[in-house]
Amino acid sequence: MATQILALIPARMGSSRFHGKPMAPILGKPMIGHVYERVAQSSSLDLVAVATCDKEIYDYIESIGGVAVMTSNEHERASDRCAEALLKLEQANGTRYDIVVMVQGDEPMIHPDMISEAVNPMLENPDLQIVNLLGRIESTTEFEDRNCIKVVCDLKNNALYFSREPIPTRSKMLEVPMGKQVCIIPFRRDFLLQYTSLAPTPLEIAESVDMMRVLEHGLKVHMVPTQHSSYAVDTPEDLIKVEQLMKMQAPV
Repeated sequence: MATQILALIPARMGSSRFHGKPMAPILGKPMIGHVYERVAQSSSLDLVAVATCDKEIYDYIESIGGVAVMTSNEHERASDRCAEALLKLEQANGTRYDIVVMVQGDEPMIHPDMISEAVNPMLENPDLQIVNLLGRIESTTEFEDRNCIKVVCDLKNNALYFSREPIPTRSKMLEVPMGKQVCIIPFRRDFLLQYTSLAPTPLEIAESVDMMRVLEHGLKVHMVPTQHSSYAVDTPEDLIKVEQLMKMQAPV
């Protein structure tokens, strides 16, 4: 039986850094629309849906012919929101999904091929429970930006630590590759549900990074380098920068 793969895009209006971010316009279209349409172009997926607690986002996705799922407004972590949406979709569709790809709703520059970059290692290696895409940090400004989640890896490309602070050490910036988390994150279905049953952890809360819950419970997050460039939108200033970059980008 073919592996069933679901992409979920968690999105909410109440971002502390940029209220209403998913509906902020980029090139005349709400940001969440760009993310949804680009993810939906991936040939690796059986279904794409937006998981949200806001009717404005839900109604917009439905208006463009997309699938949206209403979730609780109590979730602190995007992964928890996706777990709720997964169970609702499985019940509604009578389908059990094998892999759930979480794509953050603030990644409007996502390329559809990034989905297969993240998913293919899981299809090839049944032992991998969760994957994150790994991007390269290209500038000191990005390295110092707290909204950019830095990651350092072991020699097998498993994450050692995620931080909003500049890691690894500034003194070796030119010698050690500077990596960032790109929020395209496939989970095996049961691992996503296991994640939600794990207690939140001190470093997860301190860093405000979902993946730290996995690491602090002694589990592995496998990092896969992406060949594509992507910049997340965390602030109104990011929105301006990303819109300029997307103007120069070839159509996806």
